[in-house]
This record gives sequence, C-alpha cells and structure tokens, in this order.
Amino acid sequence: MAAAAAAAAVGGPQPPQAELPAPGPGLDKAATAAHLKAALSRPDNRAGAEELQALLERVLSAERPLAAAADGEEAAAAGGGGGAGAAEEEALEWCKCLLAGGGGYDEFCAAVRAYDPAALCGLVWTANFVAYRCRTCGISPCMSLCAECFHQGDHTGHDFNMFRSQAGGACDCGDSNVMRESGFCKRHQIKSSSNIPCVPKDLLMMSEFVLPRFIFCLIQYLREGYNEPADVPSEKDLNKVLQLLEPQISFLEDLTKMGGAMRSVLTQVLTNQQNYKDLTSGLGENACAKKSHEKYLIALKSSGLTYPEDKLVYGIQEPSAGTSTLAVQGFSGATGTLGQLDSSDEEDQDGSQGLGKRKRVKLSSSTKDQSIMDVLKHKSFLEELLFWTIKYEFPQKMVTFLLNMLPDQEYKVAFTKTFVQHYAFIMKTLKKSHESDTMSNRIVHISVQLFSNEELARQVTEECQLLDIMVTVLLYMMESCLIKSELQDEENSLHVVVNCGEALLKNNTYWPLVSDFINILSHQSVAKRFLEDHGLLVTWMNFVSFFQGMNLNKRELNEHVEFESQTYYAAFAAELEACAQPMWGLLSHCKVRETQEYTRNVVRYCLEALQDWFDAINFVDEPAPNQVTFHLPLHRYYAMFLSKAVKCQELDLDSVLPDQEMLMKLMIHPLQIQASLAEIHSNMWVRNGLQIKGQAMTYVQSHFCNSMIDPDIYLLQVCASRLDPDYFISSVFERFKVVDLLTMASQHQNTVLDAEHERSMLEGALTFLVILLSLRLHLGMSDDEILRAEMVAQLCMNDRTHSSLLDLIPENPNPKSGIIPGSYSFESVLSAVADFKAPVFEPGGSMQQGMYTPKAEVWDQEFDPVMVILRTVYRRDVQSAMDRYTAFLKQSGKFPGNPWPPYKKRTPLHPSYKGLMRLLHCKTLHIVLFTLLYKILMDHQNLSEHVLCMVLYLIELGLENSTEEESDEEVSVCGPERCHDSWFPGSNLVSNMRHFINYVRVRVPETAPEVKRDSPASTSSDSLSSLQSSRRPKVLQRENSGTAQVFSLVAERRKKFQEIINRSSSEANQVVRPKTSSKWSAPGSAPQLTTAILEIKESILSLLIKLHHKLSGKQNSYYPPWLDDIEILIQPEIPKYNHGDGITAVERILLKAALQSRMNKRIIEEICRKVTPPVPPKKITAAEKKTLDKEERRQKARERQQKLLAEFASRQKSFMETAMDVDSPENDIPMEITTAEPQVSEAVYDCVICGQSGPSSEDRPTGLVVLLQASSVLGQCRDNIEPKKLPITEEEQIYPWDTCAAVHDVRLSLLQRYFKDSSCLLAVSIGWEGGVYVQTCGHTLHIDCHKSYMESLRNDQVLQGFSVDKGEFTCPLCRQFANSVLPCYPGSNVESNLWQRPSNKSIQDLIKEVEELQGRPGAFPVSISSETNLSKEMESVMKDIKNTTQKKYRDYSKTPGSPDNDFLFMYSVARTNLELELIHRGGNLCSGGASTAGKRSCLNQLFHVLALHMRLYSIDSEYNPWRKLTQLVEEVNSQQGNEEQQPEVPILYHDVTSLLLIQILMMPQPLRKDHFTCIVKVLFTLLYTQALVALSVKCNEEDRSAWKHTGALKKNTCDTEKSYEVLLSFVISELSKGKLYHEEGTQESAMVSPISWSPESMEKYLQDFCLPFLRITSLLQHHLFGEDLPSCQEEEEFSVLSSCLGLLPTFYQTEHPFISASCLDWPVPAFDIISQWCFEINSFTERHAEQGKALLIQEARWKLPHLLQLPENYNTIFQYYHRKTCSVCTKVPKDPAVCLVCGTFVCLKGLCCKQQSYCECVLHSQNCGAGTGIFLLINASVIIIIRGHRFCLWGSVYLDAHGEEDRDLRRGKPLYICKERYKVLEQQWISHTFDHINKRWGPHYNGL
Repeated sequence: MAAAAAAAAVGGPQPPQAELPAPGPGLDKAATAAHLKAALSRPDNRAGAEELQALLERVLSAERPLAAAADGEEAAAAGGGGGAGAAEEEALEWCKCLLAGGGGYDEFCAAVRAYDPAALCGLVWTANFVAYRCRTCGISPCMSLCAECFHQGDHTGHDFNMFRSQAGGACDCGDSNVMRESGFCKRHQIKSSSNIPCVPKDLLMMSEFVLPRFIFCLIQYLREGYNEPADVPSEKDLNKVLQLLEPQISFLEDLTKMGGAMRSVLTQVLTNQQNYKDLTSGLGENACAKKSHEKYLIALKSSGLTYPEDKLVYGIQEPSAGTSTLAVQGFSGATGTLGQLDSSDEEDQDGSQGLGKRKRVKLSSSTKDQSIMDVLKHKSFLEELLFWTIKYEFPQKMVTFLLNMLPDQEYKVAFTKTFVQHYAFIMKTLKKSHESDTMSNRIVHISVQLFSNEELARQVTEECQLLDIMVTVLLYMMESCLIKSELQDEENSLHVVVNCGEALLKNNTYWPLVSDFINILSHQSVAKRFLEDHGLLVTWMNFVSFFQGMNLNKRELNEHVEFESQTYYAAFAAELEACAQPMWGLLSHCKVRETQEYTRNVVRYCLEALQDWFDAINFVDEPAPNQVTFHLPLHRYYAMFLSKAVKCQELDLDSVLPDQEMLMKLMIHPLQIQASLAEIHSNMWVRNGLQIKGQAMTYVQSHFCNSMIDPDIYLLQVCASRLDPDYFISSVFERFKVVDLLTMASQHQNTVLDAEHERSMLEGALTFLVILLSLRLHLGMSDDEILRAEMVAQLCMNDRTHSSLLDLIPENPNPKSGIIPGSYSFESVLSAVADFKAPVFEPGGSMQQGMYTPKAEVWDQEFDPVMVILRTVYRRDVQSAMDRYTAFLKQSGKFPGNPWPPYKKRTPLHPSYKGLMRLLHCKTLHIVLFTLLYKILMDHQNLSEHVLCMVLYLIELGLENSTEEESDEEVSVCGPERCHDSWFPGSNLVSNMRHFINYVRVRVPETAPEVKRDSPASTSSDSLSSLQSSRRPKVLQRENSGTAQVFSLVAERRKKFQEIINRSSSEANQVVRPKTSSKWSAPGSAPQLTTAILEIKESILSLLIKLHHKLSGKQNSYYPPWLDDIEILIQPEIPKYNHGDGITAVERILLKAALQSRMNKRIIEEICRKVTPPVPPKKITAAEKKTLDKEERRQKARERQQKLLAEFASRQKSFMETAMDVDSPENDIPMEITTAEPQVSEAVYDCVICGQSGPSSEDRPTGLVVLLQASSVLGQCRDNIEPKKLPITEEEQIYPWDTCAAVHDVRLSLLQRYFKDSSCLLAVSIGWEGGVYVQTCGHTLHIDCHKSYMESLRNDQVLQGFSVDKGEFTCPLCRQFANSVLPCYPGSNVESNLWQRPSNKSIQDLIKEVEELQGRPGAFPVSISSETNLSKEMESVMKDIKNTTQKKYRDYSKTPGSPDNDFLFMYSVARTNLELELIHRGGNLCSGGASTAGKRSCLNQLFHVLALHMRLYSIDSEYNPWRKLTQLVEEVNSQQGNEEQQPEVPILYHDVTSLLLIQILMMPQPLRKDHFTCIVKVLFTLLYTQALVALSVKCNEEDRSAWKHTGALKKNTCDTEKSYEVLLSFVISELSKGKLYHEEGTQESAMVSPISWSPESMEKYLQDFCLPFLRITSLLQHHLFGEDLPSCQEEEEFSVLSSCLGLLPTFYQTEHPFISASCLDWPVPAFDIISQWCFEINSFTERHAEQGKALLIQEARWKLPHLLQLPENYNTIFQYYHRKTCSVCTKVPKDPAVCLVCGTFVCLKGLCCKQQSYCECVLHSQNCGAGTGIFLLINASVIIIIRGHRFCLWGSVYLDAHGEEDRDLRRGKPLYICKERYKVLEQQWISHTFDHINKRWGPHYNGL
C-alpha cells in the first residue's frame, strides 16, 4: 500500500481537478481533508492521489517563504506578521489537517500515541541538561539516563553520578545494547511490543502521502537558503534561514514524539530511494525544481566534493556507499583536491604564532582511497537532510529531530550508514567552522548515540569500511597542519610533525573525530578488525608519527625567550587524546594469550615506523645537544605493547625485541627526556620561561604519567636489561653531563656544566638510576599492587580527600580496563591503607573536608620514597612526605633523629627482565660508587647527603641482588684475560667491595693540590704513553700493584657503540674485546690538565667503615655486631623495611656484605682492628666552628625573643581571652569593663591604639569598638514546637503569619486602628524585624585616636574586605569587624555603695520619687546645652544606630517624623538587645552566671546613650503611664466627654516589658537600685492582672462562673490581695460588666479548648505568662548593677528570678508549694485599681468586642528561632528546585537559590527579577533578614551569605559519603546533610557572628 501510495503521489504536476476549489482562506480545510481521505481509501485511488498532489503542490510551493529572504533583510521582519510568515503558518495548518484526515489534530496525535510500541526511552536533551550515569548498569561508558528513568529504576548501592550534559545526549533506558536490563526503569522494563494492537491502515495513510512532499519542501528551502559565497557563509545568513524554518522542523520533531507508529512512517519516507529520485532529480518540466537541483549541485561542488553525474550510474543500485564507481585515482604526484582547498584560507593563520617562517608541509600519498574524501552521492531524503545539516553546521533543532528518530531500529541503521558516508565532509566543515566548539559538541551528540552500540558499530565496520574512513579522515585532518621537524638535523630532516600553534590543535578541533575513534575501538569486534588489518596499522602508525617529536624545545643559552609560547598544552592534549587513548583502547583487547598475533603486528609496524623516523631525522648515535621533545608516541606504543605481551600474553620478550643497534637508538630519546627533567629542575632552562617547567610537570602529572613517563622508564628498563651494562651506565652519566665530576681529584673542570648545576645534576642521575632499578610498575607487579603503591605514594605526600585521590591515581584511561575509579578494588585498597578522618570544625569556623590519612603500618612498612619521587609534580611534596614520615617515627618512638628515606625490598622481577640487575654488577658503576664514597669522605665540594643516600641505596640494591654466591675459599687472582684494568678484578659487587685500590692516576688542573706530590716508585714506569696502548703491560698486573687508571666513561661508551655497530655477524658471539682507558677529550676542553697519581689505599668496605666514623663523629665507632653475637650471621633477621639514618644504613650494608662472603667478614674485622687514621681534620673544625657560631647566634636570638614575648604577654592574654572564644562560656575572666569591685571610684579604659589607659572624660571620651547590625532573627521565632521544613513539593508552602514579627505587626496595626497614635507607640516595642543589635569585641579606644585610625585606613589603597566610607573598620587589636564606636559614660562603672544599703523607704515614697525624677527634664551631670565632645559623640552614635536599619523598620507612626517614633525606636533598641541576649542563653536564665558575652557586653554603655536621648523627650505628665499604674483617677467621666478624639490605649493592653524600659530610660542615670526595684514591683502588678484577664478570656463560661464563686467566698480571708483565686474572681466580675464575654455564641466555646483547669495548671499558666518579663528584667538588672544571675532548675526559674528581683519578701518560706501571687505588692488597694483598669477595657469592648478580646490574649511563649529543616538527601532539593520556575518572571532561573530562613525561591544574579538596580537575592536579604540573607544555591549545593553590602561563600552543609563538599555538583555523587555543619550555620546566624567567623568577604554591588 505504502509503495503504491508513494508512487501515485509522485506523478508530475497534474492539472487541478475540477471538483476541488482553489485553496482560499475561507476554505474548510477539515472538509477537504476528509474528502481526500475518502478518495484515497478507495481501491482505485489514483484520482485521489493526483488531487492531493495538486493541493500539496500549491500549499507547499517552495518559492513563497524564501522569496522574501532573497531580497535581504525584510524577511526577518516579515516572519512575524503577514507575507512569508503567514503563508508558512497556513501551510503547516494544511499539513496538520491533512494528516488528521479531517479529524482534530490533537485527537489524531492521541490516537497515534496509543500504538506506541517503543520500549526505549530515547529522550533527547541538549547541553546543560541534568542527566545520570550509572557505571554499575552501563555496558558502554557513555551510557546515560534522564532523571525520570533514573529515579524510576533501582540503583541503590550502585556507582552512579549526576552530571550536567556538555554536548547533549539521549536516554538509553530500554536499550540492552548499552546498559544492563536490571537498570531499566519501570516504564521500559516490559517488552511491550507483543500486546500492542496492530496500527489500522487508514490512521496513518494520509501521513504516507503528505510527508514526502513536506520533507522535500524542507529540503528545497534549505537549498534555496544556502548561497555559496566566495568566502565562508556568515553565521547571520545561515541563522536567518534556520529561523524561518523553525516551525517546520518543530513540526517534524513533534511527529517523532508521537511514538513508534509515526516514526516508522517517517523512516519509510526518509529512506525510500524512489521517492527521492523522482522528486529531486530536477528532471521534469518544473522550473522551480530544476533551479533547486542546480543549487544543490553547486553546493556539492563548492564543498570540494564530486557528484557522479554519469546518467548510467544513476539507475544502478550501488553495492555500498563507501566504494564508489569512480576508481581510486592514482594521485601519487598530485596533492589531491585537498591541497588547493586548504592553501587559501588557512595560510594566514600562523603568522601570529611566530611560526610563520616554518612553512607548512603538504604530504602526498598514493595509499589513501580518494573516494573516501571526495565523493558524495545522495540517494534518499535522509542523506540529503544530513548533508544540509552539516552544511548549516549542525543546527540544534535539526540534530534533535534526527536523534529523536533513533528509537526506530531501521532508521538507526540507515542513519548510521549515512553518517559514516558523510564523515569526511563533516571533518572538512568542522575545520572551516567559526564555531568549532559548538559544532564539535553537536557532532559528538550524534556520534556517541551511534557508535556506543557495539552491534551497530560492527555492522557499519563490515559494510561501510568505518575504520578505513575514520583513519583516513583523521590522517587528512592532521595533514593540513604539518611542518618540518627541527629535531636532530635541522637542515636535512625529512620528518614532518604537526604544528601545535595551529588552531586545529590549539582549540582541540580534532576531538570529536578522535573521540569517535576511541569509542569504536572500545568494542572488541571492531578493535580486532583493526588489529588484523595490516594496511590500517601502517596508516595508523603513519598518523602517530606526525606527533613524534612535536613541540620541540631548544634551550635558550643567552637571552630570556621574549615570547613564551603556550602551545605545550595543546601538544600534551593531542598526544593523550589522539595517540595514547586509542592505544589504551587497543591494549584492552590484548589481554589473553590468543591475542599474541595482534601484539606482534603492532610491534612490527611500530618498529618499522621508528626505523623510518630515525632515518628521517638522520639519527646516528648522539642526540643533538640542548633540545628536548616530550612527545615520543611511537616509543610509547612500542613500550606498552611489549609490557602487555609479557604480562598478559606470555610472549617471549626477545622474540619481539630488535637488534642491539636499534635498542641503543631507542634508549636515546627517552633518556634525553629524563636528563632534561633534571636540567629543568636544576634551573638550567630558566631562560625558556615558565612554560618549560609546565611541560616537566605535565609529563609526570597524574592524568599523563601512565601514558608518558611510565612507558619511557619501562622502555629504558627493557633496553638496560638487554644492552651492555657498562655502556648503559656510562651513557646515563654522559647524558646527565656529570662525567667530569666523577674524578678522585679534589678539583676538576666540567666542560659542559656550570658548577652551580653539578650537584643537582649528579643527584638527578643517581635518582634516575635508583628509579630505574627499583621501579616494578611494568616488571612484575599485579594491578592491585600497583594501585596500592600509587595510593600509598599519594597519601604519604598529604592527607587526601576521596575525590582528589581518584583524580591523582593514574587509571588506565580506557574506562573498560577493569580498574575503574570507584570500583571495588579501589575502595578495598583504600580502606586497607588509609584511615578516614571525619570532617571537623576549627574554632575559627573554617570547615575541613573528610580526609584519608595513611595508617600507621603503612608508614611503618610501605612508605616508598622512590614512588613518591616518581609521582610528585612539585618537589616540595617529596619534602612533605619525608616530614610526615619523620613525624610518624618520632611519635611512635621508632626513631628519634632525622631519618633517611627508608630502604624497601622490591617485589621480585619478572624473569624476562632479569638482565636489568646486571647494571648493579658492572665495573663502571662500582668505579662511580667508589669515587663518590671517596669524595664524600674527603669532603669534596658539590656533594650532598642526598648523593650519599643514593650511593648507599645502590650498594644495598647490589648486595640484595648479587647473582652468583662466592665460593668461600680465596679466589685465585684471575688470569689476565679476566682483568682489563686495575680498578676491579671482576664485576661482582660482593667481591669488588673488598678490593683495595692503592694508587689512581688522575688528570687534574695545574692548580690542584695533588700535583705537588712525588709519585711513588712503584708506578713510575707507568707513563702516560703506556696508557695509549690497547693492552696494558702484563708486568704490572702480575705485581698487582693496583694502580687504577684515569677512567673515562665517555671513551668506554664510544668504543662500545663502535664495536656493536662494526661487529660482523661471525663475531657476534665472541667476547667483547678488552677495553682501553684512553681519555677521550671533549672538544674545547681546557688544555692545562696534568696527570697526578693519588695514593688511595682504600676499598669500598674501608670507605664505608670510615664513613660510619665520620657520620657518628666518633673514632672507632663501628664495631662488627657478629663478634658479640654470632647468631646474627647464622639467622640474619634483616627486616624487609628499615627506618634509620645514614649510620644505620652503613651498618646494614656492612652486615649484608659480611653475610654474603666470609672474606668480606674477615676484611671488615681487620679494618676495624687497625686504629683508623683520623679523617682530614681541617674540614671538620671549620664545620664545627660553623655550628658553634650558629648555636651562639641562636642563643642570642632566643633571649631577644623572650624579652619581646614578655612584653606582649599581658596584652596578648587579654586579647586571647576576648577574641578566641566566640561562644564558650567557660573560663570567662571578665575584662576591665565589668570589674565588679565596688571600691573602684572610676572605670579605667585602655586605648588599643595609643596604648594609654585612663578614665573616659567629657573632653576626651573613650569608646567601645562595636558592630551595629540590623537583625530580624527575633522576628523568626515561632510559637509552635514543630520546626518548619524547606518545601520540596508544590503542596508544602511556608506562610509567615505565625512568626513573632508578623504577630507583633498585626497587634500594632490593630491598636493604631482604634487608639491614639502617640499612645499606641508607647504601648508596644518594635525591632522584631530590622532591630538594631549592638555587639562589641570588648576593646576600647579614644575617640580621637579612632578618627585618625579611620583616616589612615581611608588613605590605605590596599583592597580591604570592608568599606571605610561606610564607617567600617577592623578592631586594631583583634581585627574583629566593626562599624562604630560607643562612647563610655564618664563615672564609675558600678554604682558604688548606693544600692548596698537596703533602703527603708516605703513603696509609696519611692513611687513619688520616681515620678518626680521622671518629671525633671535633663537632670544630667552633663547638660546638653554645653556641647562637649562626649555629647557630640553620643549624638553621632545615635545617628549610626538609626542608619543601621532601613526606614521602614523605624517609622511606624501615622504622622511621619513624630518624636514618638524616635522614642519608640530608642527603647526598642534596648529591648532587641536584651531579647537577643536571652536567645543566646537558650531562651531562659536557668544557666545563670555571667553573660555568655559577659566581658563583651555593651548594654551598660548603650543604656547611657539611649537614656541621654530619651530624656530629651519628656512625656507629658498627664499621659505618663506611671500615674495610671500608681494612682486612682477620680474623674472617670472626662474621657466620655471627647468622643470624637481617639482614646488612649487601655493600660491592660500595654506591653509591660516596653513600659519597664520606658520607665527606666526616663530616669536620670545612674539609677538607684531601690528605684529600679520599685518600678519592677509596680509593673508586676499590672502584668499579673493581664495574666488573670487572659486566663479568664481563655476559659469557658462554666469555669468562669465557678471561679467567680469560689473567689468571692475567699474574699474575706486574710491577705486577699495576694490570692490569685480572689483576684481572678474579681477580674471576672468586673469584666462581666462589659461585653467582653457576651459575644461568645455556641460556636465560640467550641473553639476554646475544653481544658479542665486545675489549680496547678492555672498557677503554671500564670507563671509562664509572667516569666518573659522576669527574664528580661533580671538581665537588665544584671547589666545595670553588675549582679550575678543565680542558676537554677527550670521549674524553679520563676521563684529564683522573682526573689533575685526583690519581688519576694525576704522572709518567704519555701515549704508549701510556691504561689506566684505571693510576689504581688500593690501600691494602691488592689481591687480599686483593677476595677479602674477593667473599666477602660469595658468601654472599648462596648463597641469592638472581638478586637478587644484578641488584644487581651497575648502569646508570650515564643520558641527559639531556627533555620528551615533540610531533607536528608540533597537530590530531593535539587530535583524540585532546579527546574522550578520563578514566581516573578515565570522562567526557570539560570542560578536558582532558596532562602533558608523563610523558604522563598529566588533567581541569583537574575536580571529578570531586578528592581531598581537591586537583584533579587540582595532585595530578599533586605526584606527577609534586614540585610542578612542565607541562601542555598541549588546548582552548586553551596550556601552564600549576604550581609549588607558584602557577601561570602559559606561552604556546603551537604557532604558526600566521604565527607566532601561537591561545589557546583561537579562529581554529582549523592550528598547527605551534615547536621553538625548546619548547626554551626544556624548558631552563627542566631549569634550574629557571620562577620567575625567568615574571612573571605567581597562586595556584591547589588548584583546577586
């Protein structure tokens, strides 16, 4: 059916059918569609098909939309409204109607979806999408899941992580090729294809007709829009066309989302070749189609592609896309089309690099299949669509559409083949692209979906030559940027390398192609084909050789290089990505014996390529001096395959090794790198700039080392094990340029090295030898041992976090290799070698991560300095490891002194590499060791302890690995043929150690001291000429006088090399001819050398014993241990691992030497018997003198230090006390401020700036350093115990109406509605939100000193973290942040003796006094009229306090700027500070004691300042609440007179604590204690009455009447004024007169909880009601009068506080239960005053009963403030918030954040929600926290603090399983809440200490 329909749909343009009206705007589309569908359903549907055809022809004509585009700019404008845009809309509408066949489009969609059999998810996403990857479930390393599938599947305990997609991707759920089925989610587990009904024919019939035309139309648009200009088409033009096509492509994308049924129709359409041929061939008479076809051909041609235009080819179906009918053109001489293509547009790019002079080289090649590069033929819509997608540089929409189709299997195969066919074209487009980064991402987005599937990759490899195409394309790509190599022979070199300065390498443009290649090589079936195909291997080695020797460095010898090129990073990245990673991929398939053949292939072609390389650079035997390249990928391929062959495939090493000559060449360049590393670290390359250090570091850095330095060292180990050891050792010393140093003479001349570099180069050479001989990474260690060694090395340098360990341990880069980071072996090894240190907090507030630290036994037995040296990027890490090791030994008591790096026994060598140990048993090495020991003993210059350490290490290695055991009898002197010279008789270290060397002939400069000696007689005949003869005179040997010759390493090496090269095959197995010792003189060496003969008379053993004496500083210090205990020799207990220093090392070596041979033992004993001659003394005395001087100097310095310290001690002590314990109430020693000694007459203050101390005076006041900050912490108290949680679903919302701030706000506005404004403002406190909190560090300074300090800060240009202009500074002593100075009031700090005498005045007298004092304005010792410095300062600090908070938190009055407002603000500041202190104490005063902030409290000073200002406003005595409290008012009726005026607030509605502060601040300071107590007593009566009223309102009618009754009965008993029952019944009866209780209907009583009130519960209610007041009052008393607070149990808090405040009579007995009423002390008869107060209430409730009642019930019990409770798992927060839309701008924010105080969701830095230049977070911090905001950044898991105009990153409260933060969610591991950290955050918020504890603040400029 489909085919027939398609055929019918194609017939040329038909004349329109008669019955079909022209498609006009009024035409009913649905009817037409239905009619057509019916016509097409008939068996003979040709007529219907033609009719549809004609309609589509008209609707979808390609000329309309782009006609405008051709005219240029108008198209963009037209796109919106009429014209082109409207036509497009119309066309799409038609298509939708036709597809639905007359029905509704939405119903059609739903119908098609019902038939979706897809068991795959296939969701496609673009960059920045959050997806998941589970390594446990993944088969391919690229597997990824969308969040929904991930959470629906079960991945508990798996190794998964969340990641932000870089390039985009698609969900693999349901695809068993890519992931294991166990990980599928619930939706995709069922293979549902079986139970889905078959799709009805007619449902999709219309789609089969309409879609081909639609897609063709799209292709025509794309052809039209692409104008191939002379230059590369500009971004803008392409984007314009794409914008126009947006709706069409979106329409296609929507179709793909309809599910499997629709996708299979689309697949048919896209892959049907017949359709494509008929529609697009451009034959036929349609002009439009012709034009379009021409454009297509032009586009093809301009892309450098040919199109087989041959008509014959046209009809024939071709066998495959890869092999074209065009024969391979033999273009051996030509450079191919590619050559012309590049030269134009890329030539100019290297000018800037300074490489312009290095001309680009073009390669020609006859091996490559030209058709791969240059032929493209399209046979279906899909193919041409992909062509245009590439041409337009992969527009995101097109990519998404093509990928959305992938769940269709048939499409997947077709698309993959098409993609491969276009591979070369993709590469060319990518190279030219301006936006190569975006384009790379889009390419990989597609290719990773195709090539991760092994089955698919295999199919394409077999059918489309995928591997050939990839390798060829890569080769071509690199060919465009080749230059001539300058390595070795600059002029005649034929080798070409890539130019690392080219954009192609610098911008990593090649990575999409390389990553595809790595991806397909990870499939075994594909990799096997690659390894079997010799042609491919040759091509690949050819490709790798482009990188061999790139980025050559030449050592600058004169000037510093002027331009430091940064190309090295590109070079390292290129070698790692393009060479090493494919290599690891191939190696992962060579794991078993059966794969030997593959290894042989690789090794064979690798060696061939290397041989070609050596020829190309004209290499003979010496590397060119002063140049080095770190890039030898061919060497490394060879090395790694060798290693694999021996380790896994049991290949015989010798069968794959080349001849000796090749081995000699192979070792040269890796050895050159090792020597250059030493040179770089010795600062010999310093003129090349920092980048050369960067290269040396990168070479050994963890991501590179196993592809760089490890293979190099291994290759050198292989060479060393097969070459002559003497040759190898002498090569090493020559490469390191230290040959001249190895002489016995005390002076020498080095022709190639400056003196200052000699020592470090010698250390380098010896260290290299030690590494070479000790490292076993590729020589027999198992993978687990390697992992363990790597881990121990990293942990020994520093404690590490889990993630940094994962990063630092080189993993085999191919993810399939088995040791995956995070795999079980990693975790098990980690737990074996390290202990976890949980994250801790330091007192300063800085937070640690969870760390791993080595276990003690690791230090004890596994610490391996060799591995540490190999792996350190920075030299300081080696030192750090040694320091940690030393500390461990001291701590565990194993070794007290300065230990040497420990000697560690190595794992056994693999048999193939046994030859390596011959290095230790060669004369050359022994001579070097002997010489160095001698020089160290004689104190020659340039030798360090490090050198000695390495020398002893090598000797010990030699003894451990001695080959043949010596026979015990005396070995007879060997015949002449064995002994080549008189240095050592043999090559075994054990016997050579005891060989005495008597005389040595040396060449020394004329000036050397040795010259003056006479030569001993025995050697006189031994003239220099005899040295030149090839054989030594036998005479001398027989005498065995043992004169050793001048030993020339260089000559040895030269000759060896010549011998090997000249040796003919017949000679091959003869013994190497004896050596001569002729000195080969370096050209240009200084001629004035003369020969001297030194008397030595030492052997290695005797040198060692003397060395022991020298190190221990005692004569005869060495005593052979076996003389006392013969057991030592019989059962030697030599531990595997030894701690100790040089002395122990020497002892160990001597013991081993004695163990190995009886001769050695005897000789050691003999040497020890002779009294050893003293070591040359003069040197030692000098050294001693030095040490003595040092000691003396040290002593003096110490004394000086002591003096200074003593001076500082006192100041420091006070500083430490104040600054260090932010919240520790222990060890509180109050500072001078609160000294509680009554006899002090005047407080004395120290100024921390000028250091003088004295009282604060009027004209020179002292001030406290304070920080003023607005705070809304109090307002966040809630009245319910249940803590609020952070909302994580739409349902959970947080409403702020139950917060303290909201409740107080409501109360104030209620009062202001009904009462007089000025009186309202005295009835409450404000400052719950935006109250000003004052804190001090406790230090004081003169205010004038402070001003000059601020001036100096202003002139200081250093960037501070604070703004001086805003008055901010840090305390000059403790550096705590501050922003104001609070003046100290002159006079004594403690009101001396005034309150000691209990006053006997009656309460009535005191009340009068209080009233009089309040009425006396400004009764101050300081009169305001005389402006003193002090009063000025007081005013300025008051201004500061006002400016600290925003205006909206200060002004509550209805008349702006009214004095009542200031009045309210001032006493509220006092209230805020008292309330906050109460919260800091935990909400009650049970703990007692001095204040937590005792020595740092500034409330006393603050009170003075506030009082001074409050007294400026005298309250009109008429309205003073004090009178209402203490007097009965007679004329009650006066109030009724003025109805129109709002009444005053009834006294029972007043807030008692506010009244207290008003009363006290209105009194003249200092206040007398008895006045204070009087005020408290009076206010308590009011408070108690309020409690009774509230209680009466709370209970129901029956209870009320019962109480009224019982109380009335008791009224006549004694002491009625102190019985709460009586008072309660009186209150009830008084209030019953009004309407307060009346309003209660039945519904009311239901609301009030039916509590049965017992006397106990009523007493508890009354106490709880009064407690807050008592607490605040006690605190106030403590601050004003310096009394300590008593501590108590919670249940007795009330009684303790009331007795402390003097409310309880002193004789009060505590036997019977305590009753709160007993504290009452009525100033006037209780019943009278109560009835007066109740009358006020009644007159209000007459009119407003409801409000009247609401105002009476005050909830006094606030819980402590808390931050929102966070969920256990971070993912819960992340999943809800990261996609949540912002309520303001309704977009999903780029950086979402959530406020942890109130749960508001905000856009961080979002410009969308900006208001008057304030971004949303800053704005919210002002509204929610009065300038303090605590936000959790959703995408980063980090908490950010905003404080005023500054912000800081606080850290994260979510940590992973290893106790680490994951900032920016980079690792994406699951994170869990760390409760301790959250507590710390909350503590800092409540105590307002963010400013002090967090150090890194910066300004946010309102941009957060």
